[in-house]
Amino acid sequence: MRREELADLAAFMAVAEERSFTRAAARLGTSQSALSHTIRRLETRLGVRLLARTTRSVVATQAGERLLATLRPALDDIDAEIAALSELRDKPAGTIRITSTGQAARQILWPVLARLLPEHPDIHVELSIDSSLTDIVTERFDAGIRLSEQVAKDMIAVPIGPDLRMAVAGAPAYFARRPAPITPQDLAGHDCINMRLRTSGGLYAWELDKDDRELKVRVDGQLVLNDVDMIVTAAVAGFGLACLPEDHFGEAFADGRLVRVLEDWCPPFPGYHLYYPSRRQVTPAFALLVEALRYRG
Repeated sequence: MRREELADLAAFMAVAEERSFTRAAARLGTSQSALSHTIRRLETRLGVRLLARTTRSVVATQAGERLLATLRPALDDIDAEIAALSELRDKPAGTIRITSTGQAARQILWPVLARLLPEHPDIHVELSIDSSLTDIVTERFDAGIRLSEQVAKDMIAVPIGPDLRMAVAGAPAYFARRPAPITPQDLAGHDCINMRLRTSGGLYAWELDKDDRELKVRVDGQLVLNDVDMIVTAAVAGFGLACLPEDHFGEAFADGRLVRVLEDWCPPFPGYHLYYPSRRQVTPAFALLVEALRYRG
């Protein structure tokens, strides 16, 4: 059946149900003359009269009633299927690709996914753990999770965690051999664990700040590592002082394996953000994840 033939049948059904060309035309959003032409064309094609016109109304003939009995359930089924497709269109579904640091993935993203995914089985997530500054457009990620200062200005950035602070820490066994530093200048006399930045390849200069006095301190020690978990492990083992965002030291601070120093030189700064291109078309699934991750304080 051609598309125009299906449209003619729908027009006939509207007239038969409304018993008026005027009301049927309004229902279909067309003119009365165009609708009359459509019905005449259908009757000519079928070779039978479908509607009988009186001065007061329009009624279906016997042939029209028979056709109507066949059409009504068929078109109702079509309407129901279209409605179902519309619901599917608005239903959260599809794959979301995210790049994140390991710490943010474990502490912030995973608890949300563990709650969200069982409730929405049609949502799929591909997560890539990477501490470097990934180009999410080139690498075709839907979004990234990084610290606020690492997010490009042309991105939409949504806060997903509280403010953070840097922390300088060492093991009790280390401080049994060395006095705790009181000022950043004291770090020159300490073994410090350096971090090799994966993006630039350079060594991270410890960023300390007090009373609007900002310092970037170059430190020295036996170890240079490019993995934060290994840095924490080395610090706990007493190989020197480490400087990382405080959330990396949470458990070690809590159970006393590490002791914090220079705390007054570590003010808060904006924490983790979910970011994505401003021109990205937001799907229901992506919008759901953004709202679930959004930090509200």
